[in-house]
Amino acid sequence: MENIIVGGAWPYANGSLHIGHIAALLPGDVLARYFRAKGKRVFYVSGSDCHGTPITIRAKQENSTPDVISEHYHKEFCEVFEKLGFSYDLYTKTSAPKHKEFVSEFHKKLYSSDYIEERTVKQAFCPTCNKVLTDRLVVGTCPACGSATRGDQCDSCGEVLEVDTVIDAKCADCGTPLSFGETTQLFLQISKLKNELCDFLDAHPYWRKNAIAFTKRYIDEGLRDRAITRDLDWGIDVPKAGYEDKKIYIWAENVLGYLSATSVLCEERGIDFKDAYGAESRHYYVHGKDNIPFHTIILPSLLLAHGGGLRLPDDIISSEYITLEGRKISTSQNWAVWAKDIAKEYNPDAIRYFFIANGPEKRDTDFSWREFKKQNNSELVGAWGNFVNRTLAFAVKYLNSEISAVTVDNDIVERVKLLYDSVGSKIEKGAFKEALEDIFEGIHFGNTYYDAKQPWKTRVDNIDECKATIAVCTYLIANIANLLHPFLPFSSQKVSEWLGTTLKWEEQPVSVQRIPSDISILFSKVE
Repeated sequence: MENIIVGGAWPYANGSLHIGHIAALLPGDVLARYFRAKGKRVFYVSGSDCHGTPITIRAKQENSTPDVISEHYHKEFCEVFEKLGFSYDLYTKTSAPKHKEFVSEFHKKLYSSDYIEERTVKQAFCPTCNKVLTDRLVVGTCPACGSATRGDQCDSCGEVLEVDTVIDAKCADCGTPLSFGETTQLFLQISKLKNELCDFLDAHPYWRKNAIAFTKRYIDEGLRDRAITRDLDWGIDVPKAGYEDKKIYIWAENVLGYLSATSVLCEERGIDFKDAYGAESRHYYVHGKDNIPFHTIILPSLLLAHGGGLRLPDDIISSEYITLEGRKISTSQNWAVWAKDIAKEYNPDAIRYFFIANGPEKRDTDFSWREFKKQNNSELVGAWGNFVNRTLAFAVKYLNSEISAVTVDNDIVERVKLLYDSVGSKIEKGAFKEALEDIFEGIHFGNTYYDAKQPWKTRVDNIDECKATIAVCTYLIANIANLLHPFLPFSSQKVSEWLGTTLKWEEQPVSVQRIPSDISILFSKVE
């Protein structure tokens, strides 16, 4: 059986999720649900990133501790994902004991490779605060694009930085120019892996343009070796003698969460981990464009250096950004729609539909309340919900809830079968918007068919034709709901239960002769 690993990016547990996170992560759930329907063995994994300086900063601001802060947001994330229908096989956290154990064993093997080197490097120090500064506590100017940045990664251009390369570096807490001492760290020699990384990029010409462009830029500008240890007091211990006062640098352990979570599922399912990360597998990594280098450079480098023959990423589903009412989302300026709030107030399928139909697959896209209302009311209520309700409510009211057994015309059956093929192909390629558009073409066909057959008239002068029309429309509804299930699981599950269909990715016959008399509407208008 083919193994499908779908890895959703691990959100930092230092603040609430906003709609930009949801837009970037939803494709992962579509993939997982689709491949389960295809009968594949799916490992849909993710978790909360509970280490790193942003969490210690939040803990200090709130006079708390990193473990309390990270656990608070981890629970909030779990609640949001559950409300929005994310079907993770395992949503865990980097502070989980099994993740720490896996990372520790991985690093022990990594340290014995030819790609790890001990180096003495500069270490940022603030003379005013009298403390060593982590990268996140350094601010200055990005050497690549000239924008204001922190010392770990530039938000403007995505450049992954070394703190001593930041121009006019200052302490983020007090603004004092930095001085630099020295410390010893372990480095991953990514520069030695240039040929392998070039071959890896060349083997995936079907990635999204932003993933190819970002990765090519990192390679062309010269791959830099990266420290994998840091002088921190919050994180995973370095499993090496002489490094007892250091922690594994967050980027060298959080991307291994995909592996650690998969290993937990393998243990629970009685499957060899090497099978999941072997030849009979396909791996998807789903995230925003700011995370591209961590999945196309960092993770492959760690896997290659490890030397265990572990499978490299196959598909990079890297989204652009969602803007809010024409402006960039800014959590510091409180210009955001928080995921916990929108999930509490609105139909989860309506939320999922908007952020997939308007997903930032190729370019930044905008969220506005006006457009959210318009698309919900015209497309979910007016097109799909109307087709379902007008058909099934008609059967309840005029046909005693009975659905006749009829032979559906071959051209309609063929249309449905082709729809499974086209939608499935586009999902596998990461073209979720196009897949959804194909399904809605099927919905529009169904509404047109209903109008052309005029069952409200034929129920008076040709009841057999009326029953046949409703039966054919019910057949279309059963299959469209099945096609929509990866995208809109809550409403699709309702239709599946009403009509007695399965969730297998194949043409669905209507197996019930009588539908429930209490058919409810699928979607309500947003006023």
